[in-house]
Amino acid sequence: MDHVIKTLTPAARPSEAAETTAPSTLVRPSRAEAEAAVRVLIGYLGDDPDREGLLDTPRRVVSAYEELFGGYHENPADVLDRTFSEIGTYDDIVLVRDIPFNSHCEHHMMPFVGKAHVGYLPVERVVGLSKIARLIDIFARRLQTQERLSSQIVTEIDTVLKPRGVAVMLEAEHSCMSMRGVQKVGSRTITTQFTGVFRDDPKEQFRFVSLVRNGIG
Repeated sequence: MDHVIKTLTPAARPSEAAETTAPSTLVRPSRAEAEAAVRVLIGYLGDDPDREGLLDTPRRVVSAYEELFGGYHENPADVLDRTFSEIGTYDDIVLVRDIPFNSHCEHHMMPFVGKAHVGYLPVERVVGLSKIARLIDIFARRLQTQERLSSQIVTEIDTVLKPRGVAVMLEAEHSCMSMRGVQKVGSRTITTQFTGVFRDDPKEQFRFVSLVRNGIG
């Protein structure tokens, strides 16, 4: 099994916002226009959009896309808006690993599927564990690259929670690489990004990776 490992440097907050927020001048096509576009695509592929089996396909495709790309209509900051301070003296790593996600490559609009591992070192407050999974879903349900998805998760947690450090690792298989092109089934891409203590202290990076891989640090 092949692996591609990429380590990212933190991105500035303004550029992240620019990449994830639709321009104010963008005019969203109507549902009818979207369904018509699907009909055109079916015809381009060489089939008849008016044959019985395909008559309702444009409606189904648009409905599916509304679900698959629902992250465009949710605000990630809202997911992390409620935190908890009753953590006693706890100040060590909080790690949620093996969070499944699915997204779509922005280059071919083909799925990539994998799992995320997210850790942070809290300062007085923590966020509900399910909120981290929800945050990943919001960003994943947009046209993406795995590198940018990693960066967006890190940046949002770092900005809202202001912890001593954030660590993120994503592992995914990209169908645009396994089903087309080089057609290398089983190849996985691994991306990591660190802020704060995790970025500055190699021992903390190693501990995060050890917890992800072995459950011990």
